[in-house]
Amino acid sequence: MRPTELFDCVVIVGVGLIGGSIGLGIRQRFLANHVIGLDQNPKSLEAALGMGVIDEAKFNAGKWLEKADLVILASPAATIVSSAESLQPFLRPDALITDVGSAKAAIVESLQASGLRFVGSHPMAGSEKGGVQNASAALLENAMWVLTPNEQTDKEALDKIRDFVIRLGAHVVEIDPEKHDRLVAFVSHLPYISAVTLTQLIAQDADYEEMALLAAGGFRDVSRVASGSPRMSRDMVMENKVQLKAAIAEFREQLAVVESLLDEPAELLEFAEKAKYTRDSIPIVKRNLLPSTFELNVAVPDKPGQLALITQALGDAEINIRDIEILDIRELGGALRLNFNHEEGVTQATVILNELGFETRRTG
Repeated sequence: MRPTELFDCVVIVGVGLIGGSIGLGIRQRFLANHVIGLDQNPKSLEAALGMGVIDEAKFNAGKWLEKADLVILASPAATIVSSAESLQPFLRPDALITDVGSAKAAIVESLQASGLRFVGSHPMAGSEKGGVQNASAALLENAMWVLTPNEQTDKEALDKIRDFVIRLGAHVVEIDPEKHDRLVAFVSHLPYISAVTLTQLIAQDADYEEMALLAAGGFRDVSRVASGSPRMSRDMVMENKVQLKAAIAEFREQLAVVESLLDEPAELLEFAEKAKYTRDSIPIVKRNLLPSTFELNVAVPDKPGQLALITQALGDAEINIRDIEILDIRELGGALRLNFNHEEGVTQATVILNELGFETRRTG
């Protein structure tokens, strides 16, 4: 008794923060029968297996890739094209390929020219804490996820990837690859470069120790992204350096404007008020509203009375459901996230629901 999965087998290439979060989302939302992680880091694969991110671990490409219905390229941006090329000889012609790279134009052009059924994508989610050990399906929930089709994109492949992203809980927006790279240069890559620059500015100052003592929330907020993986962040901005250089040039012009306004209090106030309005109007991304400590996901087939059956069974056992969240509603069935007050409730609910034929997965 489970909803029909979107894919039988999904392969995640690069089991890090984003790849791991996607793997958890796939498993918790019952989107595939089998998830395989491909990575050359044995510690990452071991952690991914232990966390339930993947069902199987692989170190190298091989004939086993013939069973892949969907391949997600989640390795560093600079390696995405070469990774895809190394996998291609083993993949079925109908296999879907997508990626999570933060720069799209060059990747889309290369992989579409290779003949792969490729759809470029970029989940606008992340954390300064990298690695699969920090992965969470909630990282993707309600996040903006950009798909970057062009005239050469396979429409059926695009539809399937769009449905996959939606069922992971993200919001899809479709943007031309070149335009995507310009936009993320301003809202993602430029903020990182600015944070690194500002942090280095005070680090090189003769009064650094006193500055560090005085650094309050404002400085910590604007410099937070500088705490991310330097290697990953470097690769990210290098892949989009043309658009980033253009963004830096425009930013330099704005700094000159601000500098001139320091002698014009009224104009500076107007400038700051406009900035405040813009900042306050930026949508706030709301992640999973339920606490993650005592959660259980339940696959719910598309049959009448299933929700009543679940709640009645747990009620009869005097197990209190703290909250219920509907993860997905489809004609093929969906999933519920149940939240309990304590560990015992999760354990008891798992036993009862499994005996009734429901498939369950812990999310905490």
